[in-house]
Amino acid sequence: MRPPTRTATDQAPADPAATDDLLATQPIGYWTGLAHAAVTRQLRDATARVDVTQPQYWVLNRVNGGPAAPSREEVVGQLTPLADGPHEIARVIDQLLHRGWLRIDAGQRLRLTDAGEAARVRLRELATELRAVVHQGISDEEYVAALKVLRRMVANVEENGGS
Repeated sequence: MRPPTRTATDQAPADPAATDDLLATQPIGYWTGLAHAAVTRQLRDATARVDVTQPQYWVLNRVNGGPAAPSREEVVGQLTPLADGPHEIARVIDQLLHRGWLRIDAGQRLRLTDAGEAARVRLRELATELRAVVHQGISDEEYVAALKVLRRMVANVEENGGS
């Protein structure tokens, strides 16, 4: 681990009531964990109300989102790191095939059916509405700055031998 290039700010215990002047001392893992849990819970609760799971939404977006139709293996490989387990994405693909939202073409590529595309569009609208709630009072510039900071933190950890 390389030494810091400047004096480090002391790390304080996580405190949800920390005042603005103490935020620099707060642990990033605590706050990113809270944000992740709150946003994920919001999305999963909202999609559950329309009988869809978050991983199903991921698969619909991935099948629709590339320049070429992906294979089952490609979708599984790309989305498994986000999933709750190594078999979840394969199961989701099976669910969406059974539901008639996906089909497999002659080249063994996954494609959205008309019903799958309609569901993807509805879910995209829902996700956009939920995003507006999360981003309330936050400008695009502030959001970009926050993501740049998080991206730099990830790079710092990876550069120092983090996993």
